Amino acid sequence: MKQSHFPNGKGMGRREFLKLSAAIGGTVALGRPGSLFAQTSKKISIATGGMGGVYFPMGGGIASIISKYVPNVEAAAEVTAASVDNCKLVAAGKSDLGIVMGDVAFDAFNGTDKFKEKLALRNMAVLYPNLMHVATLEGKNIKSVADMKGKTISTGAPGSGTEVMALRILEASGINVDKDIKRDRLGASESAGALKDGKIDAYFWTGGVPTASVLDLAASPGVKMALVPHRDAISIMAEKYGPVYYTSTIPKGVYSGVDVDIPVAAVGNILIVSESADEKLVYDIMAAMFDHTPELVAIHKEAENISLKAAAVGSPIPYHKGAQRFFKEKGIEVPG
Repeated sequence: MKQSHFPNGKGMGRREFLKLSAAIGGTVALGRPGSLFAQTSKKISIATGGMGGVYFPMGGGIASIISKYVPNVEAAAEVTAASVDNCKLVAAGKSDLGIVMGDVAFDAFNGTDKFKEKLALRNMAVLYPNLMHVATLEGKNIKSVADMKGKTISTGAPGSGTEVMALRILEASGINVDKDIKRDRLGASESAGALKDGKIDAYFWTGGVPTASVLDLAASPGVKMALVPHRDAISIMAEKYGPVYYTSTIPKGVYSGVDVDIPVAAVGNILIVSESADEKLVYDIMAAMFDHTPELVAIHKEAENISLKAAAVGSPIPYHKGAQRFFKEKGIEVPG
């Protein structure tokens, strides 16, 4: 069992998740994990998401920077079901860091919705925005979320932030999930495959732009992908679930065949840690990450949105004291 170096947990069973070895540039580690860390004194893990999304390569990039620039620390990214599970993993000490959607972090911190109790989580940085993709195909006659009545819809993997946000968009659009649609619960890549194969009529996916699995779907021969706008749902969601949602745009031309800007719901992604995490280690990780952000950009374009100024604005939960110290030295005050 992995022994966590953030002093709040029991450690991560290495058989629980497929590992991403940051030391080999994002390649999935399938062998014995012990050999990857034979020369290190500290091993930490980053809970990410599925392979078809942005969390997975972004988490691998952060792990790589930690391993290269934080002395005596090796980091590895884990494939998970994403935001809901990541909050629980970090709070339980089974993962050390996690990338999560801001709305899910808000719920976890306050002990609402999917969380039966308040979780002692803190933010390190606001990373980049997550934009809700509602993907369908031309010929499915889905021009709005309301048109999904009677259709088969994937609302995201169980335990994911996509699922949380999708259910709220459907609710705000007047769709009863239990009565009005046939529901599948698939991840990003699985949803794209199911849509292409005619097994579903549309799916929800919230992630950075571009998302690899959506790119692949849009470029697939013989299909024409369409993205469904849903601006009208945003104010209703924010009123009920808190000020964590805002309107953004998936620009035309990002995905093949999408020739107009698509107004969509967005929410910030944040990098969480346990409240009891070591202050110096959190500070050191922050310094390494922001000193070497171009290395993240080389891994995924979405990292272009990561900046000191943006990282300190719009957090739905308090910042960790190690992050506070880092921002203060940069002349930025963040709430603890």
